[in-house]
Amino acid sequence: MTCNKNITLVLLLLASLTLAGCFRYSFTGTSIPEDVNSVYIPFFADQSSSGVGNLSDRLNDVLVDRFINQTRLQLANSQATADAVLEGSIVRYTNGPFSVTGEDETSLNEVTISISATFQYIDEEEPEWSKSFSASATYDINENPIDGETTAAAEALGRAADNMFNDAVSGW
Repeated sequence: MTCNKNITLVLLLLASLTLAGCFRYSFTGTSIPEDVNSVYIPFFADQSSSGVGNLSDRLNDVLVDRFINQTRLQLANSQATADAVLEGSIVRYTNGPFSVTGEDETSLNEVTISISATFQYIDEEEPEWSKSFSASATYDINENPIDGETTAAAEALGRAADNMFNDAVSGW
């Protein structure tokens, strides 16, 4: 009886290994259509009146990095030469208390950034999606509040960019 169980387990293992080779897996979760070779990511304007410098530049850098380093796509210089376009703007920036100590003092602040974005294939009339993305990060205001806010803003932008990237490539 034990011999039959061992044979069964070996056969199941071999079958699993054989079938595993039949499936295509990508560690980034992307499966890009053959005819999509480039993406255009125009400047995401900061319409949030945040007062924080370089939010737009940082967001564009993160988005370009995601698409270029995690897919086989090339960055297009214009919409006319692209197969897909990801565009939008930073529409809201908030920085406020996140947690309060026992003495009614704020110990952590939270930066929240909202972005309105649209992703569209050039050969399609309608966008794949057009929606808002929001992400946040916290920082300790008792340490270096200026550097803390800058770091939290960068983390929030990174999270929002990840969400946009995932939504753009998950449909592929």
